[in-house]
Amino acid sequence: MNREFFHRDPALPFAECRYSTNSGRHYKPHMHPGFSIGAIDQGEVIYQVNGQPARLKPGTLALINPEGLHACNPTRPDKRSYYMLHLTTEWCLKLQQSLWQTDTFIPVTAIALEDERLYRQYIDLMELMTQKGEVLEKEQLLAELMGGVFTRACDHGKKNSHLALDIKSIKQQLRNNLDQELTLTQLAENRQANPYTLLRQFKRATGLPPHAYRMNCRIELARQLLQQGMAVSQVALECGFFDQSHFHRHFKAMTTVTPKEYQVNFIQ
Repeated sequence: MNREFFHRDPALPFAECRYSTNSGRHYKPHMHPGFSIGAIDQGEVIYQVNGQPARLKPGTLALINPEGLHACNPTRPDKRSYYMLHLTTEWCLKLQQSLWQTDTFIPVTAIALEDERLYRQYIDLMELMTQKGEVLEKEQLLAELMGGVFTRACDHGKKNSHLALDIKSIKQQLRNNLDQELTLTQLAENRQANPYTLLRQFKRATGLPPHAYRMNCRIELARQLLQQGMAVSQVALECGFFDQSHFHRHFKAMTTVTPKEYQVNFIQ
C-alpha cells in the first residue's frame, strides 16, 4: 500500500521532510527553491538533474541544488520507498558560513554521493525528524549531516575563523528552564554567533553536543526530584520529557535503573 507522509516542525521551519512507501508514481521534471537531499531505502530509481542521469539505490544520496530541474522514477515496474529532505537556501548558507568564508550559497558539484556512513546518518536523521523528538537534537544532527555532505560535495573556499565563544555561559543556559524547548539559534542569537559554529565549539570544548549536555542536566535534576519524593510522571514534565516512556528510556540509559527503582532507595 502506498503511503505519503510530509512533516515540518514549526521550531525548525527551514526543513521539510517527506517519506513515501511503496510508490510507483512517476514525476515530471520539476524544481524546488531550496536545497534537496534524498535517498531510497527500498528499490532502485533513475533520476536526472539538469539532464544529467544517475542511478539511485540504497547507500547513495541524491543531491539537488536550488532550482535544479530534476525527476526521479523507477527503473522497473517495481515500487520504491524513499525519503526527501528540503532545506531553505538561507539555512544552508548559514551552515556553510560556519565552515567557510562565503557570502553566497556554494552549490554541490555532484548529483549523487555514495557514502555509506552519510547515507546511514541521513536515514537515521529522517526517522528522527518525522517523529516526536527534541528540537535541539534534531537541529544538531541535521547540521552535522549537512556539514559532512557539503564538505564532501562542494568546491569550497577558505576556511572561516571565528572568535572563541564563552562555553561557561552556554552551559549555564543549557542548564536553565529544562522543561522548555531550546534551539541552537536561540543559544546563538544573544551571542551574535553562528549557531553551527557554536555547535562545533561546544562539542570540541566539552566532548558533548549541546543536546547531550542538556540531557545530562535533565537527568541530574530528575535524580534530585525523585529523591524528594515527587511522582515520576511529574518529574518527567518538570525535566522536559514528553511523557513517562521518554523519561524512562533516557533515565535508564544513563543510570541502568528505572526512575522508580532509583526512587525507592530514598523514600521510606
